[in-house]
Amino acid sequence: MATASVPPASSSGGWDFTCNLEVDYESEENASIVYKTLVVDKELQPDKVKREMILSGSKLAVHFAAVEARFLRASFSAFVDLMGLATNLVEEYGVATEGHS
Repeated sequence: MATASVPPASSSGGWDFTCNLEVDYESEENASIVYKTLVVDKELQPDKVKREMILSGSKLAVHFAAVEARFLRASFSAFVDLMGLATNLVEEYGVATEGHS
């Protein structure tokens, strides 16, 4: 289950817009595959958007911070699209078992 929250803006040196997303994959292996797939995709404008990903067991947590709401929206939306694709692939094809490819 995925949850997202947008806390009220605070004065944090210009990174006033934040959002947190947590997804429980119910499998450490599936969460690890999705994490490894997404962690290599860096933000295109790191001076405007920061993204931190944390893998804890079967849960993948992502924290976004941006200087403007529009950058947060664009980054979050693109990330969720990629996460959805990676998740669908893992769910559809699963993890290869030994002796199968």
